[in-house]
Amino acid sequence: MPEFDPRALEVVERLRRAGFRTVLVGGCVRDSLLSVPPHDYDAATAALPGQVLEVCSDLRCVETGIAHGTVTVLTEGGPVEVTTFRVEGGYSDHRRPDGVRFVADLEEDLARRDFTINAMAWEPEGVADPFGGRGDLEGRLVRCVGDPDRRFSEDALRPLRALRLAAQLDFSLEERTAAALRRHIPELRYVAWERITGEFLRLLCAPAAARVLLEFPQAVAQILPEMAATVGFDQRNPHHCYDVYTHSVKTLANVPPEPVLRLAALLHDVGKPPSFTLDESTGKAEI
Repeated sequence: MPEFDPRALEVVERLRRAGFRTVLVGGCVRDSLLSVPPHDYDAATAALPGQVLEVCSDLRCVETGIAHGTVTVLTEGGPVEVTTFRVEGGYSDHRRPDGVRFVADLEEDLARRDFTINAMAWEPEGVADPFGGRGDLEGRLVRCVGDPDRRFSEDALRPLRALRLAAQLDFSLEERTAAALRRHIPELRYVAWERITGEFLRLLCAPAAARVLLEFPQAVAQILPEMAATVGFDQRNPHHCYDVYTHSVKTLANVPPEPVLRLAALLHDVGKPPSFTLDESTGKAEI
């Protein structure tokens, strides 16, 4: 059995004892299968939000998203976000579903999730994995559930989350997922800057940040447009064997994983392309 906080398990067991199928889902299941202690807990349940509030009435509950089926149960071990099994409607704002419909089937709920490694559910009987998340954990892959273009068009933050997850776990992006991600990166413009900032700084400080940033420079350029000119920019300098972007990313990889230091390293040569001139007599750069 994966290692879970017993206080999170108690919330699951309460709802199960009341007759509602309830599972742990998402990152806590993924992390436990990787032998990483989960840092937060999400549960999915057949219980409606009002029923969750009734079953957990002696605990502090926060109605964090009743319309979308979510109640946060506050335990001594931390919050457990409990959401009714659901399917989602359109995403006209590229961020949140226009509406949801509650369902009784766990697999329908898992089918709406972003990546296969986040679409697994744990219950005492075992792990439900209808989309091959365990195989992708073994293959060290980030893969969208179903059609990647649909997944990324639903939530414009998902491309950045995919890159952050790949950098955090040192995974690669599955081929179709990577191709769709590149098509949908421009849709980050629909996302609030505080959400982008949170994911981007986590990406910069992740163990495999340099590899992911070098593979997907268009994501950096979408967030920091000034960096676009550095990609492939030849420094014309015998002391630099890399273009400005590659040099900047490799610098980032060699400083401590603190947000301000990593961001400073990434941006330290951003002024080179606009200030670059070439001495025509010597063919040498003047920056």
